[in-house]
Amino acid sequence: MNIHEYQAKELLKQYGAPVLDGGIAYTADEAEQVAKDLGGPVWVVKAQIHAGGRGKGGGVKVVKSVEEVKSVASDMIGMNLVTHQTGPAGKEVNQVYIEDGCAIANELYVSILVDRETSRVAIIASSEGGMDIEEVAAETPEKIITVTIDPASGLSGFHCRKVAFGMGLTGKAAGGVAKVIAALYKTFMEKDAAMLEINPLVVTADDDVVVLDAKMGFDGNSLYRHKDVQDLRDPTEEDPMELEAAKHELNYIKLDGSIGCMVNGAGLAMSTMDIIKLKGGEPANFLDVGGGATRERVTEAFKIILSDPNVEGILVNIFGGIMRCDVIAEGVVAAAKELELTVPLVVRLEGTNVEKGKEIMANSGINIISASDLGDAAEKVVAAVKEAK
Repeated sequence: MNIHEYQAKELLKQYGAPVLDGGIAYTADEAEQVAKDLGGPVWVVKAQIHAGGRGKGGGVKVVKSVEEVKSVASDMIGMNLVTHQTGPAGKEVNQVYIEDGCAIANELYVSILVDRETSRVAIIASSEGGMDIEEVAAETPEKIITVTIDPASGLSGFHCRKVAFGMGLTGKAAGGVAKVIAALYKTFMEKDAAMLEINPLVVTADDDVVVLDAKMGFDGNSLYRHKDVQDLRDPTEEDPMELEAAKHELNYIKLDGSIGCMVNGAGLAMSTMDIIKLKGGEPANFLDVGGGATRERVTEAFKIILSDPNVEGILVNIFGGIMRCDVIAEGVVAAAKELELTVPLVVRLEGTNVEKGKEIMANSGINIISASDLGDAAEKVVAAVKEAK
């Protein structure tokens, strides 16, 4: 789960990270009032969406009057902001963050994330922060510093100093960066974050260190421990089909292809998508119905798959271990009848009560294409979609 910049800054502030004063606004009038309360003389108006690259897309503006704050906020709120992370469709801006300006002397980059290769938390930093950090990583990787933290001993002062000195900082600025890293790491660990990125982390003209931007994402499996983080969820930033799937305890992620997938088990779902691509098709989604799916949950899964207008065929791939194949078959038949299925449907069942499941589908009166194995199923659904076209 991701949160907005202003929400991340509120969390970081609680852990002692230095952030500038600011306020959120949902209308131009609210933005004007926030600017008056802050006092100026310089403000920054920032569009709040769950994506990076806002500055290049016109979502961050420096202004020098209350009137200009109101005007810029009026233009931003409701705009469709396109960045390299939103894709060409962009995202609608529903709110803006009004923040004090500051005298920037140097822009740095710091992030904390889970390093899958080392099974440790890693701090990644660079003296070259700002909007072009991707180019820095690609063209001058020697300017990227990586420090991994042993989970047994945790963060120590030498980790923080290694990062600060590695970025070429000394004196007050180095000490300030070390304190920020300690605050970021504590926030990351205590809130079960998956990623925390500060870009830029700035050194001011007075050598003060300030968190100027913040992006934060959390491990969804840990949210039950953090109601305060759950309360920060913004459903307008999430795919409506994924939200609907979560209500029914379905793991669903929308993709760009045309073949809908319904599978039990994340590994089997990944294999199913791979084989669809291998056979010349493109998966429209990842959907894991879980090991204990009911007939009702299967029906809801079908509804979600078919709510995607790009779906031109469906592949159901079920291995009945904990789950029984006859229960899946009943759900598939019920959903096909209720939704008046018009796209090709290929089903591959294997495992507990598989023969009973196949019998239910064969006697359903619905045109369900049966497959003997996963390769056969992928070939049949790709061929059926092409034929239907």
